[in-house]
Amino acid sequence: MKRMSIVLLAAVALCGALSAFDGTPVAVDPAKVDALFSKWTAKTPGCAVGVAENGKAVLEKAYGMADLEHDVPNAADTIFEAGSVSKQFTAAAVLLLARDGKLSLDDPARKYVPELPDYGRPLTIRHLLTHTSGLRDWGGVEEIAGWPRTSRVYTHAHVLDIVSRQKSLNFEPGTNWSYCNTGYNLAAIIVSRVSGTSFAEFCRVRIFEPLGMTRTSWRDDFRRIVKGRAIAYSEGKDGFRQNMPFENVHGNGGLLTTVGDLLRWNENAVTQKVGDAEFLRQQVQPGTFNDGTSHDYALGLYIRPFMGVPEVGHSGSTAGYRAYLARFPKQHVSVAVLCNVSTGEAERYAHQAAAFYLGSALTPPQSPTEAGAEDAATRPTVPAERAGLYRNTATGMPLVLLSRDGRWTLEGGAPPANTLLVRSPSQLESAGGGRRFDFTSGGLRVGNRNGTVELYERVERAEPTPADLARLAGTYSSDEAETVLEVAVNGSALVVKRRPDTTIALRPVYRDGFTAPGLGLVRFRRDASGAVTGLSVGVDRVWDLRFERR
Repeated sequence: MKRMSIVLLAAVALCGALSAFDGTPVAVDPAKVDALFSKWTAKTPGCAVGVAENGKAVLEKAYGMADLEHDVPNAADTIFEAGSVSKQFTAAAVLLLARDGKLSLDDPARKYVPELPDYGRPLTIRHLLTHTSGLRDWGGVEEIAGWPRTSRVYTHAHVLDIVSRQKSLNFEPGTNWSYCNTGYNLAAIIVSRVSGTSFAEFCRVRIFEPLGMTRTSWRDDFRRIVKGRAIAYSEGKDGFRQNMPFENVHGNGGLLTTVGDLLRWNENAVTQKVGDAEFLRQQVQPGTFNDGTSHDYALGLYIRPFMGVPEVGHSGSTAGYRAYLARFPKQHVSVAVLCNVSTGEAERYAHQAAAFYLGSALTPPQSPTEAGAEDAATRPTVPAERAGLYRNTATGMPLVLLSRDGRWTLEGGAPPANTLLVRSPSQLESAGGGRRFDFTSGGLRVGNRNGTVELYERVERAEPTPADLARLAGTYSSDEAETVLEVAVNGSALVVKRRPDTTIALRPVYRDGFTAPGLGLVRFRRDASGAVTGLSVGVDRVWDLRFERR
């Protein structure tokens, strides 16, 4: 019998809660919410926040400026870009077509997008929507090529072109999970092709208008004038600079909206105007892997608890915009936060605001008990020799465990994010509970909160000699990324040169493996004789992009 994971059990409880909220409205002093956003003033960009209880908006307020050049303040109805909060709307559009009988979520994606290569295994629309397709994220491919998003004007035609050139997947569809914007761009294209109208028009007629979302649209043409839109900014040492998403790809992001309209959308889960009962059920049903194990991602929505309370939510980040939308079905509370500045911590703001309204329903988190805090006689310990360098067997990505005086941390980052707690002589756990590290005879098994498991093998650190580095120098090219990398020795270091004027230093990690800013992991590949024949580049959402040595 296929096992049911904790994530799926939580989802079952959540589905029951959708029709059985038991919360009484909580009166909250608006000054408490104001304090969360106090850093945003008439001299900075800022955020807008909206809260609804039992279907009624009880707070809609804005802070900071929408346009610093023209001294336009943010208002409660200012339009922001919602980043990946947009994905739930794309998934809903596909689901509406499925309910219309126009397609099935289990149809092969190539049925509607023949530009997608045939990888010899089923790759369905459902895989696209649950991030289990194995497709490379097109933005990651372009980052490797030296043209990350916002540096060029990308369109859906570009997405299709990039996708058509990819010879490999990150993994076999349905066997793993990797967040992928490509799947949602393809989903938007599928909606357009199946419906016979533009994706933006389909959403306007079938979703936005029925829900009264009068200030919501898609950024399908970034040059279009949008009245009341906030300009996005990045914050740096020299102050604020404009950071707008100058691209026309959408479906993965690109929703232009307000906090009030997002609250109206959330209320559709209770007072339904779009879709049917099955539509609502499938929206929040977490996806499953091929072996039946579930993960915590439904159709454009994460299904995760917040301080013991079931939550349906998603974050968003595009250029300088930041966003978070959440609903807490049992309490019938919704929170939306939209920011026009890269340092706007939308998720943190949303959860802190939600805490005011959820009140006693929340379970306060316990302070993590770090190794060393218990009685030394009873405290479990992990042998210090377990510390060291490990390599992900699927991606090659390095992971370093550090041990000092019985305290364990991950290399990189700062407490508490990198703090590891000792649970047994063979197990560590991240302080936030999101990852579990189990030592095995051959290395390390890492379980993630979304239900995926990563395997790591123990490897030795590399200290290549100048002669070793010289043997790696050469010219490497990739048709998939349409780019050429020149690898050369510069003094005692290896560097990568990329057109037009980029030079990236490579830092050795393990034999033939190097890390590099902007390129992630660079691994040189050899044939049976030991001769270097190519290299592969891996970033977060592109695991093994191959370059051939010329």
